[in-house]
Amino acid sequence: MRRILLSVVAALALVFGFATPANAITGNYVKDFEHPYVGLVVFYDAEGEFSGRCSGSLLNPTVFLTAGHCTEGATSARVYFQQDAGVNLDLEEGIDPTTGYPETCAGNTLGTLCATSDELYNYGFNEFAGFPDTHDVGLVILDQPIELDEYGVLAADGSLDELATRRGQQATTFTASGYGLSYSSPVGVESFRERLMAQAKLTNLRSANTDGYNLQTNGNGNGRGGTCSGDSGGPVFYGGYESNLIVAVTSFGMNEWCRGTDFAYRTDRQEVIDWILKIARDADAGDASAGIEVVPV
Repeated sequence: MRRILLSVVAALALVFGFATPANAITGNYVKDFEHPYVGLVVFYDAEGEFSGRCSGSLLNPTVFLTAGHCTEGATSARVYFQQDAGVNLDLEEGIDPTTGYPETCAGNTLGTLCATSDELYNYGFNEFAGFPDTHDVGLVILDQPIELDEYGVLAADGSLDELATRRGQQATTFTASGYGLSYSSPVGVESFRERLMAQAKLTNLRSANTDGYNLQTNGNGNGRGGTCSGDSGGPVFYGGYESNLIVAVTSFGMNEWCRGTDFAYRTDRQEVIDWILKIARDADAGDASAGIEVVPV
């Protein structure tokens, strides 16, 4: 049986001895000031208690793209867009006094750098049923619009398909962005709770673990950057640091200490794009799909 580890919550314990959530930017990372629409999302249960954190990206002022395993089981959410959203977290008080993470939106940031939501959607993620087509996509529809100069752009259907057979495909660069752990080992973890990004190279699009549904990159080591706990749902961009073109969301890894290859669920598939646009159109706030861009690589 495959040992699959999700990149979702800050917790590193194995889930039912089989899966654990996906993680944070590790390895050769840099601070991400290039993507102000990438946010740190905190989820709460029906009692309003903290249930986990992930990363994600705005596609327009109210539609926030993340992973399905992040929204699964959650009732509400709060998203922070500060690059240093949780850097000043007071571990004793359990709150960052500057941003309010993870309990509130501090100061006058509500609707500017912080937003709430009780409208969460899951594309159908169900504990890896149907693997490798895990349906690991989720949406958070914000209560307050976040007005920015730019947003993430969805890659059109099949944008990565040519790379599956192209000679020299391993030269293709992808950039992951997120707020997850930067180091994890049996003796400790390192988490800055700030938006970081790192580049990696394509490994595979057609293996038993990918099969056209997942994007596999080479992860950490030798100057490369990878993902870890808390990076789940964060965007994987086609190209270098300045790219806004989202081809996948961080999904899972095969090592509980965030070593080795990384896997992201592809969003450049028509059925996924159609689902995103439909949910956005049907959102309580009206046609939230306005302004969502879908362009070819």
